Amino acid sequence: MKQLGRHIEKDASGYVKLCPEESEDMWHIYNLIAPGDRIRASTIRRVQSESSTGSVESQRMRVTLTLEVEDTEFDGTACQVKIKGRNAEENRFVKLGQYHTMDLELNKPFTLIKREWDSISFERIDNACNVAKRAEIAAIVLQEGLANLCLLTEHMTIVRQRIEVTIPRKRKGSASNHDKAITKFFDQIYQAILRHIDFSIVKGVLLASPGFLKDQLFEYIFAEAVRTEQRTLIENKPKFLVLHCSSGHKHALTELMQDPTVLAKLSDTKFATETRALDRFHRMLQDDPDRAFYGTAHVLKAYELGAIDTLMIADSLFRSNDVATRRKYIALVKGVRKNGGTALIYSSMHVTGEQLNNLSGIAAILSFPVPEIDDE
Repeated sequence: MKQLGRHIEKDASGYVKLCPEESEDMWHIYNLIAPGDRIRASTIRRVQSESSTGSVESQRMRVTLTLEVEDTEFDGTACQVKIKGRNAEENRFVKLGQYHTMDLELNKPFTLIKREWDSISFERIDNACNVAKRAEIAAIVLQEGLANLCLLTEHMTIVRQRIEVTIPRKRKGSASNHDKAITKFFDQIYQAILRHIDFSIVKGVLLASPGFLKDQLFEYIFAEAVRTEQRTLIENKPKFLVLHCSSGHKHALTELMQDPTVLAKLSDTKFATETRALDRFHRMLQDDPDRAFYGTAHVLKAYELGAIDTLMIADSLFRSNDVATRRKYIALVKGVRKNGGTALIYSSMHVTGEQLNNLSGIAAILSFPVPEIDDE
């Protein structure tokens, strides 16, 4: 994402002009925009005009509108954020207060105006604009006849392609139909790798399946790469990690992200830190439950006692329609960091964020046991 301009007043009101460049940027934008904010951008509006003879003509025109946001919707497939709101500034084509729906898209700049900017919003913008922090992992999870090619960025898990092929069973005395179908299946995965994985960005490719299918695919990929002289694939062979998982469905990524081999390879990435923190929390919940709490009420009580060592919070909590609720969570993150603790903000579009959402979206590891929290 590019930041094209920024002006913030002393009272924290002001605007930031942004231009999204990647699909992940749209997720950041969706999290930045809250009800009551204003968006200024170019959009298409159907305008009716009446001629001198009384006939009415309708035409689509490109206009620049400033909308006061009432509702937002994230469309990951189309890489768009849909904004619904009322026109907040005079315009010759749209009356003040009239409803309009606007789509924010890739490579189309817009201005976001807030009455009050907070540190979490600026942190998200800085992360989105920092190219060095866009480390990506590709993962192919498969079982016989099904494969999901996923990209794991710092904030999203995107299924780039789902491949399904009917594999006939091996028959007594003949396995030719089965072998042909497997070869066709592997070839579709191979083509998907060439199409969707940018090895100049990706730090590793996880190849996982039950049984030996992953090993057969690994051999096929590099035999085919040598045969077709795909230099990029051959040079990036060390980036491939062959692992075991229970199925070819997307949820198998959760298993992979807990594998020590994967965590060692991805030690400097954001989601490796998040995975380690969640693992530590679950272990603590079993072994020392007075130092592990989840749910807003319990975590806030632990914060009041100055007991939080590591706070884990889902970004979905910052999208609350209630300003006071948003401020409460922002103050919590700032307070934990000020007290010397660690505050990790998990993306609810990432596998680690999905796990945290199962714990009400907020959890904490404490520096010392506080059994009275449970008693209350």
